Amino acid sequence: MSKERARRRAEREAEQARLAARRAERDARAARWRRRRGRLLALVPRPVRVARQGGLIARRQRAQNAVVAVLFVLVQALAWILLDGWAARVGVLVLSLLLVPVLVTVVFDRRS
Repeated sequence: MSKERARRRAEREAEQARLAARRAERDARAARWRRRRGRLLALVPRPVRVARQGGLIARRQRAQNAVVAVLFVLVQALAWILLDGWAARVGVLVLSLLLVPVLVTVVFDRRS
C-alpha cells in the first residue's frame, strides 16, 4: 500500500510541476507582451481631453462668443457681397477686427 501511495504522490507532484511550468510559461509570455505593448504605446501620442467649464457663466460666455462670431462672419460676408473694391473689403475686415473687442466690452459687460 505504501508503494502505491508513493507512486500516486509522485504522479500528483509531476502533474503539479507540469501545471506550474505551463503557468510560468504563460506568465512569462504575458509579461513579454505587456513590455512590448508598453514600448509601442510609449511611441504613440495619447489624446488629451480638454474638459469645458459647465457652469452658468461659462455657458453664457460661450453663447455670447458664438453670437459675436456669427455677427463677424455675417458682416464680412455682406462686405464681400456688397462692396466691389478690395481696399473696401480689407478696410471692413480691419475695422471689424478693431471694433469687435470694443463692442464685446460695451454690449456684454462680463464684470457682473
